[in-house]
Amino acid sequence: MAKEMIQVPVRILDKEYTIGCPVEERDALLDAARTLNEKMHEIRNSGKVIGTERIAVMAAINLSHELLQHRHGVSGYNGEHERRLLHIQERIERTLEAEGRQLKL
Repeated sequence: MAKEMIQVPVRILDKEYTIGCPVEERDALLDAARTLNEKMHEIRNSGKVIGTERIAVMAAINLSHELLQHRHGVSGYNGEHERRLLHIQERIERTLEAEGRQLKL
């Protein structure tokens, strides 16, 4: 039997989205949207990243990193994963900062 689906409005970085999800997952979806919204506001307010798409990418990288750190205690996550993620995050931040400087010229 198919799960009953509902449409749930969420607000992320001052924009509203409607997302379909099973009724029993509504609260989890709202929590996820709230977490993403908070992370994106944190990144935007830092002033280091400009543009919604770039803010979303940085939020995704940061949240993925946090998730992998959490999994570390549960599975085979190791320091190599963390090192690689930090390296990727640093490269993204340098690239975004360079692009931001170019936009201000």
